[in-house]
Amino acid sequence: QVQLVESGGGLVQPGGSLRLSCAASGSIFSINTMAWYRQAPGKQRELIAIVTPSGSTNYADSVKGRFTISRENAKNTMSLQMNSLQPEDPAVYYCKADIRNTQRIWRGYWGQGTQVTVSS
Repeated sequence: QVQLVESGGGLVQPGGSLRLSCAASGSIFSINTMAWYRQAPGKQRELIAIVTPSGSTNYADSVKGRFTISRENAKNTMSLQMNSLQPEDPAVYYCKADIRNTQRIWRGYWGQGTQVTVSS
């Protein structure tokens, strides 16, 4: 079994910061791309940041310059530093990872999601 667990969501004022974390555990052989998605009420889930095993990153225009994705390969963890949070950022944030398990089978795994609320 492979599991992704997110943490770090919560309530923050406009302009504030939050750091989300995602930890992968279980029968992991290797992890390829890791990513953060978000889904606001009534909207489709959108990809906002992605990081490769080598540390290359890419961002959606909506978060570029404000959010930073990173990972620690040795710990099977990933983070999303979110700065200058705006009223359009509230959503449930999900981590996703492409993982090869110990049976050498690749598949995508999702975390359970963590709520981010921006309000004064």
